[in-house]
Amino acid sequence: MVSAVPDELLEDLNEDQIRWLRIAPVAHLATADASGAPNVIPVCYAFDGRHIYSVLDRKPKSVALTRLRRVRNIQENPRVSFVVDHYEDDWQRLGYLQVTGSAELLVEGDDRVEAVRLLREKYPQYRMMDVDDNPVIRITPDRINCWGSVPGN
Repeated sequence: MVSAVPDELLEDLNEDQIRWLRIAPVAHLATADASGAPNVIPVCYAFDGRHIYSVLDRKPKSVALTRLRRVRNIQENPRVSFVVDHYEDDWQRLGYLQVTGSAELLVEGDDRVEAVRLLREKYPQYRMMDVDDNPVIRITPDRINCWGSVPGN
């Protein structure tokens, strides 16, 4: 089992950065297979203050959920990077939060159920989708880097 985010990591973030990590609508998840071949995809996610969650939903996919490249990569190599970024034409307002950590696939249990609840709370689209039994990716951060401006400041 993966442990939760060490408190000292969150202490390095200010309230605005934590808020940004909670409310940003999309992030990019980078995984790599055992050989190191990278894969980066945009994801919807929820952050509970300790872990980041992303459900494998049923938007059009060409393979079964558990055969998605990100899932296979996590099974081979659980190290991931997760980026929430902000772009504006005014480059003084650029910024990002980069999380590195370990990922695992939750296929059952209370943590998976709670993750789906958090995702439905954040995204109205998930309230209409049947994701109750879908696997969830759980990321446990071990490092968080911040750079630049947080949106809204």
